[in-house]
Amino acid sequence: MPQTDPADAGAARLALVTGASSGIGRAFARRLAAGGHAVVAVGRRRQRLEDLAAEFPVGVIRPLVADLADDAGIEAVAAVCASEPLALLVNNAGVAHYMPFIELSAAQASELLQVKVVAPTLLSRAAAPGMVARGAGDIINVSGMLAFSGPASMEQLPLRRAVYTATLAHSVALSQTLRAELAPHGVRVQALCPGVVATEFHERQGLDLSAVPRMSAEDVVTASLRGLELGEAICAPGVERADLLDAAATASLAAFGGQSPRLAERYRST
Repeated sequence: MPQTDPADAGAARLALVTGASSGIGRAFARRLAAGGHAVVAVGRRRQRLEDLAAEFPVGVIRPLVADLADDAGIEAVAAVCASEPLALLVNNAGVAHYMPFIELSAAQASELLQVKVVAPTLLSRAAAPGMVARGAGDIINVSGMLAFSGPASMEQLPLRRAVYTATLAHSVALSQTLRAELAPHGVRVQALCPGVVATEFHERQGLDLSAVPRMSAEDVVTASLRGLELGEAICAPGVERADLLDAAATASLAAFGGQSPRLAERYRST
């Protein structure tokens, strides 16, 4: 079903953005509100959300304070996703537990998985039935280019972190398969995969990336919304050659299609 870019749609369209108090989420909320959306802005920091809402006329941005690291927070946001006519869901919330595997506490690992894996899955599950019933809707899952970095060695990517990277890979796989399921019902799903972005994330990790070239959150949002227009399943804002993404998908499907029930020769004893 033909759809318009969410940023150009009318005031009746409703968007919900998680992690809206800073970075990419805040950039999404601002862009959508400026383009005519009513926006439910979800985050943990009430004052940040209220300051964001104050940039626009009353009622354009509705703050919703919720912590997606706990079940109650997810349930509160899922209730909105299920009960209100969402045209767009942006699963953007993150948590700054970016550290080596053996230094990551069990509690931190659980929180990271809750925010980056459980919450997007359950919020999408809450929003999708209504979108399918209405025959239209968009779900954007904010992932990252690290999702494709699994084969890299530590020499190539010494600062890559296992659990965080795995959550991004989950987001890509969820988006791709969910897109296939929901496309016949007029619902578009996108995995948004930026590289290094100029947000507070790295500062909260104590990392000084001021000398590293970084994309702006605003450019990431521009790419995502244009990517919806282009019909991209994966939007990689900093990848100039889209054929590289196509080649990666082709290689993955070739490996998947190359399996058989017969044990591969290399695993047989000689």
